[in-house]
Amino acid sequence: MADLEGQNGPLFAIGGHEDKEGRKVILDAIAKHVAGGRLVIATVASHRPEGYFDNYCAAFGALGVTDLVELYVSERGEAVDGEIGRALADAAGVFFTGGDQLRIVSQIGDTPIEAMVRDIHRRGGVIAGTSAGASMQGDTMLVAGSGSESHRIGDLHMAPGLALIPDVIIDQHFAERGRIGRLLGAVAHNPRLLGIGIDEDTAIKVTGSTFEVLGSGGVTIVDAARVTRSNIAEAKPERVLSLYDVTLHALSAGDRFDLETRRPLGCEDDQREQKVEGTGNDTG
Repeated sequence: MADLEGQNGPLFAIGGHEDKEGRKVILDAIAKHVAGGRLVIATVASHRPEGYFDNYCAAFGALGVTDLVELYVSERGEAVDGEIGRALADAAGVFFTGGDQLRIVSQIGDTPIEAMVRDIHRRGGVIAGTSAGASMQGDTMLVAGSGSESHRIGDLHMAPGLALIPDVIIDQHFAERGRIGRLLGAVAHNPRLLGIGIDEDTAIKVTGSTFEVLGSGGVTIVDAARVTRSNIAEAKPERVLSLYDVTLHALSAGDRFDLETRRPLGCEDDQREQKVEGTGNDTG
């Protein structure tokens, strides 16, 4: 795991369909970090970005964020030129909307736009993304693969992400689209990566090497580091995946997780308290 500590700002990875009209728990948390500064709404993931910016202007405007500008890249050459990214220079944060995660990486990856996004993060700004904007933050992205069924070998298509959150692969709309099978398949391909499945209206807020869960849904962690058997390499295409001794964690709002140790924070203390409470209580 690369070092995430220092003065870097927070990263928000949202599972999609976050609340924009009610309490807006996730968007409110982002707005608090922007603290009156400029928020760039990056609609790069969409082939048809019309409407995205207006929707987020209304949602963030109601939360007190009024300095909002849109960043859209129709062709990679615009990002290479760098002029289109001038709005990023003084930004307090960037919010990537949904669409196609491959479009984000292919259009802005290794360009001045990406460099400016990373600079905002390094100087304490917030980087957030929903749906595709969440997936692109991982080391590797799932770009295609069936949900709602057991993973069949050969079904997945993956590509490099921007690795803002290193050593992870993030899947979104997770419970709603039954994507546990494809996340298992993804970590079977590369057990070094920690699988993070994020439900709709749910986010992880990454600060340093830990994250906290926000929102109304759950976050599923799939860890294949201690797997003892996998048929991913020798099985024929279309064979159902076999994977033994996978570690799985189910997290909800308020739960925290350590990306370094791959453990929920506080679980060791909980276990220790249970052992203490159970000592000497048996009266025979």
